[in-house]
Amino acid sequence: MIWWNGEKPSLERLTKLGSSSMPAHLGIEFHDCGDDWISARMPVDHRTHQPFGRLHGGASVALAETIGSMAGAMVVDPDRFACVGMEINANHLRPVRDGWVYATARPEALGRSTHVWSIRIVDELDKLACISRLTLAVIPLERK
Repeated sequence: MIWWNGEKPSLERLTKLGSSSMPAHLGIEFHDCGDDWISARMPVDHRTHQPFGRLHGGASVALAETIGSMAGAMVVDPDRFACVGMEINANHLRPVRDGWVYATARPEALGRSTHVWSIRIVDELDKLACISRLTLAVIPLERK
């Protein structure tokens, strides 16, 4: 298990952490968690559409960065370190017009100073809509 202190993160707590910022505005909810992965969902609606009625690529990237950053934060000692995004890329593969999309983050590398996370976003039929890679900096709190 990769999670700090060997305990799976509280999904309710993770959703609540974003309650006054972008994740809440986009309707992101943490959904499920395993030993080395975490998932969240986001509605595809007026908040996350681009002007042509499809899921906005920026909303997908915001979902990917939210879930990857929160996952990184749940791996490190929260009294000593914070995780912040350094770089993210995304390939938008399939349009989604409505319903929900589900993102699952898995670590590719968990180093002392950087993490790399892969995030897959699928639609309700489990079809791949976006794949993303996020690099996080692990920084000591005294540098934050």
